[in-house]
Amino acid sequence: MQEHKTETLPVAGNLIEHRVIQAVLSGQISPGERLGEKELGEIFGVSRTRVREAMMRLSSRGIVAVSPRRGWFVIEPTVEEARETIEARRAVEVGFLLMQKSIRPEAIRQLEAHVAEQQKAIDEDDFAQRSYLLGHFHVYLAEALGNSVLAGILEELTTRTVLIAALYQPTEDAQCSCDNHRRLISAMAEGHMEEAIRIMNEHLTRLERVLNVRSGNKRSGQSAG
Repeated sequence: MQEHKTETLPVAGNLIEHRVIQAVLSGQISPGERLGEKELGEIFGVSRTRVREAMMRLSSRGIVAVSPRRGWFVIEPTVEEARETIEARRAVEVGFLLMQKSIRPEAIRQLEAHVAEQQKAIDEDDFAQRSYLLGHFHVYLAEALGNSVLAGILEELTTRTVLIAALYQPTEDAQCSCDNHRRLISAMAEGHMEEAIRIMNEHLTRLERVLNVRSGNKRSGQSAG
């Protein structure tokens, strides 16, 4: 993570949370990576107490964990935890689309611009930007459609999903995800919400299939051993 000094102590904890989440979404922090209180304090110019408070908030959001031996570290979701995260996303995102009666043209333009940035990052092999934008799209979707509460919920869920993808999903799926986002926006722009919901479901089911394969391989390995 790049250094980012700040003297504004009342918001320092929130800044640390934001930067850690941003680093996870961009793939700059990997599942299981240790987050040292001393190192983070030096980067942000704050006390270890401030860092610890930020880590505790991230822990309550299910993004980091702590152990006596390792200290603070980014979670490594199990297959079952990953499956539960995808189920939660389906409930939130499909439910949100079901509530939409019409989409403002300005929101569609914002989402199309976001997907254009995704494609640019893919074409330029910019892994960090690509990873961040693909994960952030679902947060941005809620923001563009005017629901900041759901955007906050989806930030947590998509951050966990990026960690899941880092562990279980092939990297070549990036273009497929971008294409799905493009198809989703097209369906929404045309008012075909049932099609948009189908695309969203398909998008999440694709990752579920990877988890099922992983789980099946694990059982096969155990029975073979």
